[in-house]
Amino acid sequence: MTHMLDEAREAPAAIARLLESDNEEYHALGAFLRVHPPTGILTLARGSSDYAAQHTAYQIMARLGHLVTSLPMSLVTLYHANLAHPRLLVMAFSQSGQSPDLVDPMRYFTENGATTVALVNDPTSPLAHEATRVFPLCSGEEHSIAATKTFIAQLVAGAKIVAGWEEDPAFSAGLTHLPDALERAVSADWSMGVEALAGVDRLFVLGRGPGLAIAMEAALKLKETCGIQAEAFSGAEVQHGPMAIVADGFPVIVFAPRGPAQAGLIALAHTLQERGARVLLAAPPDVSGVALPLIPAPHPELDTITAIQSFYPMVEALSRARGYDPDHPPRLSKVTRTR
Repeated sequence: MTHMLDEAREAPAAIARLLESDNEEYHALGAFLRVHPPTGILTLARGSSDYAAQHTAYQIMARLGHLVTSLPMSLVTLYHANLAHPRLLVMAFSQSGQSPDLVDPMRYFTENGATTVALVNDPTSPLAHEATRVFPLCSGEEHSIAATKTFIAQLVAGAKIVAGWEEDPAFSAGLTHLPDALERAVSADWSMGVEALAGVDRLFVLGRGPGLAIAMEAALKLKETCGIQAEAFSGAEVQHGPMAIVADGFPVIVFAPRGPAQAGLIALAHTLQERGARVLLAAPPDVSGVALPLIPAPHPELDTITAIQSFYPMVEALSRARGYDPDHPPRLSKVTRTR
């Protein structure tokens, strides 16, 4: 048994803790943002945390109509750009809260009057210290270098911010019942993924909308735990240049959760199959041709979260099948400090 698998299985309980905690603070931030709408929204993050930030950004843009920018931190840490503005909302996503290229920009924006929010697993970290509002992820310690439960917690914490800001009862209710869906998702049968990918050295992972962030996270995990050169693309973007290298047997994972992008992704999966690709379609069980069954969440816009919950046990098993140690990817460490 690996730490990665144990921690992936702990995610539903961790999410239940998160959903029960700090609700007044989430509602207070939402109320503040409704009265004082930001003139700009920035996210600060690296690696998996950046994909969680992108997922939250998509929900903010789609549901609330505010543009969100992922900030290149070097604008502050290396180029010293004048980005100060008191009406900014700046959200940092991090597991450890240690990296200077997150901490330094957070301090800069806080000192210049922005509303700064840290979604972080360690509420005593330097990043949390520099933020005006801190939302702990409540995930507990994570030993595996490959993050699982903390990534899922970041997705949920981001969604809680959106729910508190928007006050949509259906979306909020969906979050409340999410742990039960995650319990089912962690046991979903994705063994076909292990069988199909045990001998590959490269593949595409496709998604669209908020599902693109999940595809990017999946591609990263395939790189770091399995040594596979996995590339994530939008279901629209892949049909441009990248399609040229799809030949007979080329492996492709397609994440097609419910929502406006689903029909196009399913059609793309069938097109890729017709061209000879080995397609693993991740979609709800009632969709034709499903190889990786997605457990529907209590709200369609949360299907991406149950999708990545099912992916993690599969990629952990794939890593071991390929002779890797998923807890200790080569040349990586749990905390990365960059500037």
